[in-house]
Amino acid sequence: QVQLVESGGGLVQAGGSLRLSCAASGRTFSNYGMGWFRQAPGKEREIVASISWGGGSTYYIPSVKGRFTISRDNAKNRVYLQMNSLKPEDTAVYYCTRYSARFGTGTPDYWGQGTQVTVSS
Repeated sequence: QVQLVESGGGLVQAGGSLRLSCAASGRTFSNYGMGWFRQAPGKEREIVASISWGGGSTYYIPSVKGRFTISRDNAKNRVYLQMNSLKPEDTAVYYCTRYSARFGTGTPDYWGQGTQVTVSS
């Protein structure tokens, strides 16, 4: 069983920054793609960013490209989401996910409990 535990969420003013961290259990962390999803109130859950097993391939949705950076440290079993120039529309619960393949494609098979990010205007 894989457990994903997010941290780093909080309240920040527009234009500010936050760094989300996700700690993953299991000895095969480096074999799988990882991703971050978010869900805002009244909206559907959406992918934010994903990263391949070795970190060499990343994907971002257009609304966060240039502002967010996904990274991973396989030695520490951690994946990160650095969020800069935050906007009120980034307010959501952010979820760490693990994919069942080496690249961040398809449907994740494990999800964290989520961490709240609130951006005030």
